[in-house]
Amino acid sequence: MNLEVNELITQISKEKNIPQGIVEETIKAAFAAAAKKYLELDKFVDVKINRVTSDISMQLVVNVVENYTEGNEEKEMLLDEAREIEPEIEVGDQITRDITQDEFGRNIILTIKQMVVQRIRELERRKIFEDYKDRVGDLITGSIQQVDRGIILVNLGRTEAIIPQNEQIRGEKYRQGDTVRAYILDVDDSSTGAQVILSRTHPQFLVKLFELEVPEIYDKIVEIKGVARDPGKRAKIAVYSRDDRIDPVGSCVGMKGNRVQAIVRELSGERIDIVHWNENFDVYVKRSFHPSEVKKIFFVGENKIVSIVEQEDLAQAIGKNGQNIRLVSKLLKKQIDVFGSDDFARMSEEEREQALTKGIQEGEGEVTVAEADISADPLSASPKRSRKGAN
Repeated sequence: MNLEVNELITQISKEKNIPQGIVEETIKAAFAAAAKKYLELDKFVDVKINRVTSDISMQLVVNVVENYTEGNEEKEMLLDEAREIEPEIEVGDQITRDITQDEFGRNIILTIKQMVVQRIRELERRKIFEDYKDRVGDLITGSIQQVDRGIILVNLGRTEAIIPQNEQIRGEKYRQGDTVRAYILDVDDSSTGAQVILSRTHPQFLVKLFELEVPEIYDKIVEIKGVARDPGKRAKIAVYSRDDRIDPVGSCVGMKGNRVQAIVRELSGERIDIVHWNENFDVYVKRSFHPSEVKKIFFVGENKIVSIVEQEDLAQAIGKNGQNIRLVSKLLKKQIDVFGSDDFARMSEEEREQALTKGIQEGEGEVTVAEADISADPLSASPKRSRKGAN
C-alpha cells in the first residue's frame, strides 16, 4: 500500500472532488484506527505520510501520568499500565513506540482499505449535500442515465439525481442519453447517501423558465405575482411591471410569441395563460378568467369568491373537467364558484343565498358578502395586453 498511497490520494481527490488534504487525513485516521486495534489500546497513534516517497510511518505516543487529565485521556497513560510496556518508565516520561505495517497482518490491511472506502463515501455524500443544499430552487440540466420502474436517474456530472414519478410531466417519454432540464426540489441527506431530487411539475419550475427566457423578469423589471399549473396541460402565471413603459404580458410573450413558445416546448406543449396582475383584486379576478367575461364578483368572507360570467362563457370559465376554475383558484388562492349569468338570474332568493355561503368554513363568525365593481378595467379594451400567452 505504501507504493500506491500518493497516487491513491491524487486519484480519489480528482474523482470524488474532495481536497487532497482531507483524503490524506482520512487515510491517516484509518491507519491510526487499525494500529489501535492491533495494540488493543485506545491511545494516540501519530501517523505520517511522506508524499514524496509514499512511506507511511506510525508511532504510539503517550505521556505517563499519575492521574488522567479530563478530556486528554487518549494522549495519556497511567504509570502501572505504562510499566507493562516499559518497566523502567516514570511519571512525566513519554512512551513512543514505532509500529510497522508488517505487524498488522493481511486482515488488518484489508480492514484499513475498507475503512478508507467507507470514509471516502461519507465524505463524498457530505460534499454532494454541501454542494447542492444551497442550490435548491435552481434550474439544472443533466443527461438521463437510466429509467428504472418509472424513476428517472439523471447524471449531473459529479453526482446523480432522481426525478420521482410524481415530479414528472405525465405523458413525457424519456430515453437514456436524452438531455433533461429540471428544478432542484430537495437534497435528502439520508444514511444511504445524499440524494438530489428534481422536479418538472413544481410551479417554481415554470417561474425559473420564465426567468431564463424573459430578461425583464431576470432583471426584476417584470415581477411574477402568482403561478398555477396543471403540469403538461395548462398553466396560469400573473405578471406585473414596475416600469409603466414596459408591458409585462408582451415581455413574457416575446416577438411573435418566441419567448413563451420556447417555454411551451420545454413543457411538452403545456398551454400558458399570462395574466396582467393588478393591485385592485376585483380587476385581478376578472383578468384571471380572460377570455371569459366576468359580469359580477361576490366576495364571500375572506376565502371565497363567487363569479358570474356570461352564460355562453360558462363552459370556458369552468374548463374541461374543471381545469380552468381550479387554476384560477390556485392563482388567486381563493375558493371559487362560478355561475352563468342566466342561471344566476333564474335562481330563487334561497338558492342565491346558498350559493353565496356554501363552502364557508364554520367558526368564521359573521360572513359578509360584498359585490365588487369590475366595470372599469383600464386594459379591458386592449387586446394586446389581455391576450393569452399560448393556445
